[in-house]
Amino acid sequence: MEQFLKNLFKGQTYNDKSFFLIAGPCVVESEALINEVAERVSGICKNLGIPYIFKASYRKANRTSATSFTGIGDENALELVKKTGEKFSLPTTSDIHAHDEAAPAAKYIDILQIPAFLCRQTDLLIAAAETGKIVNVKKGQFLSGPAMKFAVEKIRKAGNDKIILTERGTTFGYQDLVVDYRNIPWMKEHGVPVVMDCTHSLQQPNQTSGVTGGNPQLIETIAKAAIATGADGLFIETHPNPAVAKSDGANMLRLDLLEDLLKKLLKLRASVI
Repeated sequence: MEQFLKNLFKGQTYNDKSFFLIAGPCVVESEALINEVAERVSGICKNLGIPYIFKASYRKANRTSATSFTGIGDENALELVKKTGEKFSLPTTSDIHAHDEAAPAAKYIDILQIPAFLCRQTDLLIAAAETGKIVNVKKGQFLSGPAMKFAVEKIRKAGNDKIILTERGTTFGYQDLVVDYRNIPWMKEHGVPVVMDCTHSLQQPNQTSGVTGGNPQLIETIAKAAIATGADGLFIETHPNPAVAKSDGANMLRLDLLEDLLKKLLKLRASVI
């Protein structure tokens, strides 16, 4: 695994024969929520020897409806993400949406996540790269794995080689996504770690209700296939009660189901490595 990830996970039980996990609630709803999730997931990962990155969006800029929840305030949410990372000794990540957000967000988090819809935004990629932080670019729903070489090239040209790529499904019609697992080995050919987003890849977007749907019952299927095809990491949004979550509740994993899933995935990883 890349040296920058080994440095990132310093202090955690590190096993490069395993996979790493990026997990947390979709968005910062409250300090109590993110503390609950971080404490539970970090405990599970320590017991299983899985390196863990805490994730929560400080703001949701891409929402279907104008009435959807977007956040509790950027600086407040970023401060809470940083505080949670420090409290549980975890690296942290959140997504940014414009080039002028990169430097301010980099003061609080370890990994800048580029949303899939924005993966071709050159000024955004360059600004993220210039912070010196790790940059995780989600593959656009409209792109192939091989086409992500251009995002990688933009970041490297800006002087940053700390890059992760994340597969999150491909648009299928107007209201569904499918996962082409060829994209995992294809993106690994770019010389970067590759993550599978096991929750957003199950979204059913563009619903006329104004709320994105999903198929969380298939999270285990998506995760197993990703491990079998060589993913270096998994991205799983999780919440104690997805039914009341303020964003992406339709495709998050219920928190009490995570441990059993990770145990199954470790067994699968051991059999295919």
